[in-house]
Amino acid sequence: MRESSARRDTSRAERFLARERASALARIESLRRQLAAIGDDSTWTGADDEHDPEGATLAYERAQLQGLLADARRELDELDRAVSRWREGTYGVCERCGKDIAWQRLEALPAATTCIKCASSRH
Repeated sequence: MRESSARRDTSRAERFLARERASALARIESLRRQLAAIGDDSTWTGADDEHDPEGATLAYERAQLQGLLADARRELDELDRAVSRWREGTYGVCERCGKDIAWQRLEALPAATTCIKCASSRH
């Protein structure tokens, strides 16, 4: 198995993935709190989404937050898989061609599994 440059720079990759994971977890918690607050607001105001002029706003905000929460959970899952690849020594190695994934790409997309060339081509 080929070791990537990301794996060779162990402390940098490990710290980077830990920061990204912590950020995703914080975002998930914040979105959960915001969803709970919307639920509390609708309970106290007695808003009826169908008949209250403010109801559509609450429904929209709830749907938007649920979508953002789903995205944040998906990102956390991808980061967890990236951590697993790091532990296996394959983090930063393109799963298609086996070459290193550039740090710039990993910084932009920490869970990237392909190099920019493979991601750009249609296989």
